[in-house]
Amino acid sequence: MLVVGYIEGRTFTAADVAAAENIPRIAVACRRLHSGGRFGNDFDMFEVQRGYLSVARSRGFKIPAGYDDLRPRFDAAEKALAVRAEGTVPCNNDLLAANFIDDGDRIWLIDYELSGNNDACFELGNIGAESHLSHDALAELVAAYYGRPRRSRIARARLLGLVGMYGWTLWGAIQNAASPIDFDFWSWAMERFEGAAAGLYADDFPRLLEDVQRDD
Repeated sequence: MLVVGYIEGRTFTAADVAAAENIPRIAVACRRLHSGGRFGNDFDMFEVQRGYLSVARSRGFKIPAGYDDLRPRFDAAEKALAVRAEGTVPCNNDLLAANFIDDGDRIWLIDYELSGNNDACFELGNIGAESHLSHDALAELVAAYYGRPRRSRIARARLLGLVGMYGWTLWGAIQNAASPIDFDFWSWAMERFEGAAAGLYADDFPRLLEDVQRDD
């Protein structure tokens, strides 16, 4: 293990991420990272998901029943998101609550194992998905990040949060089959799969596909 620095502070919980007073601070922390120098690699969950699926299929790993049934909606999201793509920025890509540390003044982002250049809204949407933010709270995070409410960016963050859960499901399935770590990776994978399914089959999913293609 390589320790490059120590931060005196408190690790967040999902409730901390959702707290109204922390949402603008999280937006600031994300903007700070996203305005920095680019990473040497890219992270595209659509490509990552396809890679994970290839590994799982080729090795006969168990994946959730019904996983393939969601693929048409996953593909529809990819097509809609491509219409107004705004390029990529350096992202952490793994900002679950435990990867925020609050030193009382600023919020630090840690754990860059999955970092790479990505859509800024993937970062925001993934934060929302991992900490189970309400739609309103995620909208507040997006507005704080962009400086104003943006319907298309809210839709983008929500869709990319679903894309993330769909992809992370396979990461969990692979870990369930191959990892020596004593952890219930299957339950972890199923939590993300169920979240992806709920969102991709939600009544407002078609509206999100429309909103993300609009200019606001």
